[in-house]
This record gives sequence, C-alpha cells and structure tokens, in this order.
Amino acid sequence: MTQTALPLSRFKVLDLTRARSGPTCVRQLADWGADVIKIEEPAGATDGFTGSRDSSDFQNLHRNKRCMTLNLKAPEGKEVFMKLTAGADVVVENYRPDVKNRLGIDYESLRAVNKRIVLGSISGFGQDGPYANRPGFDQIAQGMGGLMSVTGLPGQGPVRAGFAITDTCAGLFCSMGIMAALLEREVSGEGQWVDSSLLAASIAILDFQAARWTVDGVVPPQAGNNHPTGMPTGMFETADGYMNIAASGNVMYKRMCDALGADDIFADERFAEPKGRSEHRDALHGAISAYTRSRPREEWIAALNKAGVPCGPVYNIDQTFADPQVQHLGMAAKVDHPSRGEIELVGQPVRFHRTPWQLRSATPELSEHTQSILTELGYSEADIADMGESGVY
Repeated sequence: MTQTALPLSRFKVLDLTRARSGPTCVRQLADWGADVIKIEEPAGATDGFTGSRDSSDFQNLHRNKRCMTLNLKAPEGKEVFMKLTAGADVVVENYRPDVKNRLGIDYESLRAVNKRIVLGSISGFGQDGPYANRPGFDQIAQGMGGLMSVTGLPGQGPVRAGFAITDTCAGLFCSMGIMAALLEREVSGEGQWVDSSLLAASIAILDFQAARWTVDGVVPPQAGNNHPTGMPTGMFETADGYMNIAASGNVMYKRMCDALGADDIFADERFAEPKGRSEHRDALHGAISAYTRSRPREEWIAALNKAGVPCGPVYNIDQTFADPQVQHLGMAAKVDHPSRGEIELVGQPVRFHRTPWQLRSATPELSEHTQSILTELGYSEADIADMGESGVY
C-alpha cells in the first residue's frame, strides 16, 4: 500500500511538539498517512525528556515524519513557517500557553494566513484559567487529577501509574479532537482551535471512578489489584505465577466456582450476592487463592476460559510481546533504521481492514528534509543557502 491510499494522506500537519503528549498526538496522524513535517530548533537544541535521537522512546514517538529545522524567533524563520501554514491543514504544539503568543503563532495569527487551519494545543492545565501558565508534567497531573489516589494497595498512600498515562491520553484526546475538527471543516469550510490538557485527561480517564464522585458523592479509595466495585475481579497467585480473574456478577461467579471446583465458596452465604462479595472481598480473595495456588497458571487459564470466565496471565513486558495473540495483532512493528538496522516499534491498537496503518519510515535525522521542504515552498538554491548561513534553519 502507498501512503496516498492511507486514511489521512490528504492532510499536511506541522509538528511543533516535544516531550510526549504532543508527539503522541501527531504520531496518530502520521501513522494513518498524514504528511507530517516535524519542525525542530536548529542543531544544538535537545528534547530533554525522551532521550537521545536514537533512543527507543524518541524513535517510537517520531516515526513516519519528515524533519526540518527552523528558528521561529528569527523573522525569516517565522516567514517560512507562515508559508508552510498557508498550505497546511493542521498545526500541533504543546508549548506553555503563553509561548505561542510570544512567537506570534497563536490561532488568530495562523488563521489570518489560512482560515482552514486546525490548531491542536496540549498544555498541562488548559489554555486559560488560574493555572494556565504553570509548567505541566505527567506525574503532577496524575496527582491533581485524582489518579494517584485510587492507584496502589489500600493504605499505602498514593501511587503513580507505571507509565506517563496523562501525557499519552492528552495526546490521544487531542488527536481525536483534531480529526473531529477536520470533519467539521468539511461542512463549515473553516478550521478551529482544539486543545486538551494533562489535567483534564487525568480526570477523564478516571471514568467511572470520577462519576462515583460527581453522581454519588463517593470518594473512591484505593483497591489494589481488586476491582473497586465488582468482586471477584483481581489478581490471584497460582503454583507458578500470577493470573487475573474477572468474575463479577452472579452468572460469572457461578461459572468461576464450578471451574475451580470450589463448591464451598459458592455455598458460603457471605459471598452469595455482589454486595456481600464486595463487603467480604479480602475473605473471598483468600478463599479463591487457596484454590488457584494448587495448580499451574496455564491449567487454570484453560479451565476458566473453557467455562467462559475472563482470565489471563500477568506478564512482564518481554512475556507480553512473546504471546502469540500479541504477535498476531502486530503490536511490534518492524522498520529499517539508518544506523541501528531493523528495529521494532510499538504498533497501532486500531485496525482498518481496508486501509490499515503503515510504519513507513524511522524517525528522521535532525534537519534531514529541511532543504527539500524549502524547495517545495519555492525557495531557490541560493535562497536556501543564504538562510542556512544566516541561521534561519
């Protein structure tokens, strides 16, 4: 399949992002075929958050893009950027909110040269409000958004999630917003400003835990590896490792007890109904564990799946990527890197069955496409040479 056959191939995206939230957003657009131009500061500037250019993190975030350098603080650099904006569909940035105003690349300035432009902005706390200009960071948003308060074992104190979840989700939400704005543009003929924040993303992904407060006035506590409301759903030790079982609801609970051969658990009046199973969660967990410890994990997984009870192993990351279903889903995707050779990056979790995503190219080298992009804009070789000598790129 060629890039032109991909779902977003008709769109051009200017990528001003760094760190994680912004690059996550743009990666979605790039993977689905958008022509993404990653604009970086001239040589010498570094990301500072995702490692060196050859690091696994940087490579995973910036695949499927072209790269040019541009000094947006120089008048000539800003002029080039505005020429790019005139022919683009989307600009994405995750500066602090005041930075784009200082650079003169805020939404109104971009709209003045292209009323169809969609500006995607990601910040720590939002584009306005009392915290707007505070520096944002994933763990700060996890704490303020309530995520850390419901993560971890009961009584141990707040615990951060094991990855940059608010960065990632803010980026994903922003990419969804951008694609919705592009669809709306087909009706109105105009672009618009789309923004997301780490703080809002942290709250949104709490989902039912947040709704427990907004609807019922309940402050959710930590529940460890157990489900906060539906028991038994949690992690159980087997003879040779850990597994998860999800058997909430009376029908699933009966299936689980039958598969375990646990007639005594099913007959226990404390566990007869969901409310009792929740109130006596520790006793129920202990009773189930006494059974699961007696046999190897794979035996229990086979028995429970046969009974229609959701279950699965608890893997380390290497075991995850060795799993046959994970391999079938293509979650490790190969690409050729100019210096590292063939490497595997993390695949897309969404599959199109007619126009699937493509891992077309590794992360570009710094300024790899600057001259070709300037040529596309109509600059002559002499102009390009002069700009290089004067520090425009």
